[in-house]
Amino acid sequence: MDGVFKAMSDPTRRRLLDRLRVKDGQTLSELEKGETEEGSDMTRFGIMKHLKVLEDASLVVTRRSGRFKHHYLNVVPMQEVLDRWIEPMTQKPLARLTLDLKAQLEGTIDMAATDEKPDFVLETFIRAPIDTVWEALTDPEVFSKYHFFSASLRGDWVKGGKIDNVLPDGNTMLSHEITDIQPKTRIEMSFEPHWSPGLAPSRMAYELEQLEGACRLSILHWGIPEGQEGVARGWSEFAASLKSYLETGEPLIIPNEMGSEA
Repeated sequence: MDGVFKAMSDPTRRRLLDRLRVKDGQTLSELEKGETEEGSDMTRFGIMKHLKVLEDASLVVTRRSGRFKHHYLNVVPMQEVLDRWIEPMTQKPLARLTLDLKAQLEGTIDMAATDEKPDFVLETFIRAPIDTVWEALTDPEVFSKYHFFSASLRGDWVKGGKIDNVLPDGNTMLSHEITDIQPKTRIEMSFEPHWSPGLAPSRMAYELEQLEGACRLSILHWGIPEGQEGVARGWSEFAASLKSYLETGEPLIIPNEMGSEA
């Protein structure tokens, strides 16, 4: 965690993180424009150096779309800091909503647009083999052990297959249609919430990469409808619990209240 504290010790880097919190996925030019508008004399090269420090600390992750490089705030390292020192001192259970799904938009999601800029990117490193991480994402029994609502999975992990996240009471929490699957490497699918009627679908993907001593898991989300921005919090808690379960044998379950709008 030393890299996280070092990265956040500089006010310019904190300002860049604030900008990405307000508008994720900005390019270098957009971040440079924001600095200029605030009267900063920071050069483009200086901003690049600060972004490199943030990337090294995994506080910022990048994705390319065409010739543009987009920067995303990665909340996992900060969540780990909270879980280690702050969360144990707070009263539990905490009424923290995982998803704020309110929008009712018309139309369908273009599932073929794979090169467009994601709305959200999360990246975490799990000290486990890629096979183990893949199993945790796709095996119904393992999935339910770390999922924050103890949801299980039902369906076939094949292209065109339908996957449901099923709550212990039998209700379907989410539905997915798999549009691309590369075993132990990538799954792309729709994201269709069922907390309340008329919630618009979007699109997501898991990407896995085996590194020395760890597996890198990236979660990407496209086309998040207005009003569903709370999905980022849900992914953060999902990834944190998955990581904790695979590394320690215990999930990191943060109590939630799921009302009619969640």
